[in-house]
Amino acid sequence: MADIELIRRLSRGDAGLATISVARTDGSVHSSVINAGVMDHPISGQAVVAAVLRGPSWKLRRIRETGTATALFRVGWEWASAQGATTLIGPEDKLDGFDPTAVPQLLREVFTAAGGTHDDWDEYDRVMAEDRRTAVFIEPTRVQGRG
Repeated sequence: MADIELIRRLSRGDAGLATISVARTDGSVHSSVINAGVMDHPISGQAVVAAVLRGPSWKLRRIRETGTATALFRVGWEWASAQGATTLIGPEDKLDGFDPTAVPQLLREVFTAAGGTHDDWDEYDRVMAEDRRTAVFIEPTRVQGRG
């Protein structure tokens, strides 16, 4: 049976590469490749799928409008997807109970949960702020897969 632990394992198998899917306004599906991983939600503590998305991206705009997304991870023929409600934390997305000054550290934590590393965290923080990057958390209310 697929669960968040299968997603965690698969996210470590291919440098955090995943496919994120969101609904378009016409009901069709938009999918693109992102880096994502599993970490604890910064408020609830629940294990969630987490990614950092560019502020002006189309997919982030759609997530803001719909409040949902699906992330799919695969390694070989093993795969798992997490579908659910999203939480956004970033320059345009304040969250009650989360200190906005902690966003740079949160983006680092999401990045490392997705398998990322960086030699110059100050540079990373600068680029994230310049790009208006936002942390996206998908609460896995529906998990499917084959592992």
